[in-house]
Amino acid sequence: MHNDKRRLIKHALLLGAISLLPFSLISQAQAADAVKVGIIHSLTGTMAISEASVVDAEKLAIEEINASGGVMGKTIEPIIEDGASDWPTFAEKARKLLENDHVAVTFGAFTSASRKAVLPIFERNKGLLYYPTFYEGLEKSPAIIYTGAEASQQTLAAVSWLMANKGKSVYLVGSDYIWPRTTNKLARASVTKQGGSIVGEDYLPLGAIEFSSVINKIKVAKPDIVLSTVVGGSNVAFYKQLKAAGIDSSNQTLMALAVTEEEVTGIGAENLVGFLTCMSYFQSLKNPVNEKFVQAFKTRYGQQRVVGDPMAAAYTAVYLWKKAVEKAGSFEVPAVIAASSELTLDAPEGEIKVHKDNHHLWKRARIGTLNAQGQVDVIYESAPIEPNPFPKL
Repeated sequence: MHNDKRRLIKHALLLGAISLLPFSLISQAQAADAVKVGIIHSLTGTMAISEASVVDAEKLAIEEINASGGVMGKTIEPIIEDGASDWPTFAEKARKLLENDHVAVTFGAFTSASRKAVLPIFERNKGLLYYPTFYEGLEKSPAIIYTGAEASQQTLAAVSWLMANKGKSVYLVGSDYIWPRTTNKLARASVTKQGGSIVGEDYLPLGAIEFSSVINKIKVAKPDIVLSTVVGGSNVAFYKQLKAAGIDSSNQTLMALAVTEEEVTGIGAENLVGFLTCMSYFQSLKNPVNEKFVQAFKTRYGQQRVVGDPMAAAYTAVYLWKKAVEKAGSFEVPAVIAASSELTLDAPEGEIKVHKDNHHLWKRARIGTLNAQGQVDVIYESAPIEPNPFPKL
């Protein structure tokens, strides 16, 4: 009796162990067949108007890559975090992705403030961040691949074109944080060097919605050019209030350095018609890679959706990482970084190449006018510009 009972117990335990074994193996196989990547952007708060769509572009690239077999046979598993337009939150989420989730790479940050908040965390953890936004430059990190333009490829190119074509007196207006202030410091030096003058400079808090005082100052100063580095949701208020005050492209040259097609959707094309913008990418670019990207994005998210520069740079970043991983034959960060040197890719903006030393990309500067359909008519395009994040002015 006792022997029979013992045999039954042993039999039950054996069956239990056998029944659990496949689930354990499946779990391990799933883990082995997937590579975790982080995505961190503002899905809420004042910067969501610019950043939420960047996540859509990154997800599209991941879905396309997974559908075509993944990366080195592994499916990409994105872990998406909301930076909430708050720099300490970005830092907290970066720590989670690196220290808890152990992601192979992260795509994210948007403002320079959020990038600065996460940079030491990536450097300390020897992680890798692909940063998609045009920015002020003056930085080179071993932990970051910069797929957006730096100042010489956007701000300084824009200023040179404006000085040659639109006048010499400039009014600077921006949101009050590192990118606008540093960008305008560079713009001021470039304007002065080219014989121009700064006739006004104002900053408003991130998320500000009251611009009447600044607009009145612009009216009094009568500048040839307004150079705007206002960002995020504040752009909606700024351009609507400019129009209400009688300022439009018929009487004022304005270059918007932080308005892409995506922001136009929120601002309203009627408030921007004829104003200028300078980016490396516009949705209207005619090339096969871009046309495929735009159509894929619209098919995935809706025909009414548009794409802009940081979205294209973010989409490109995922493919650039994939190509570097496959070249390296490894997901390890040092190997991926080494493989990235002088890596080229046919991107929606055209061919790009990673600089061998500074982790930035060779990119073109393009200037265009915003039209009534919310798109950009390109009026100037440079040759590919070697990235120089530390320009001498």
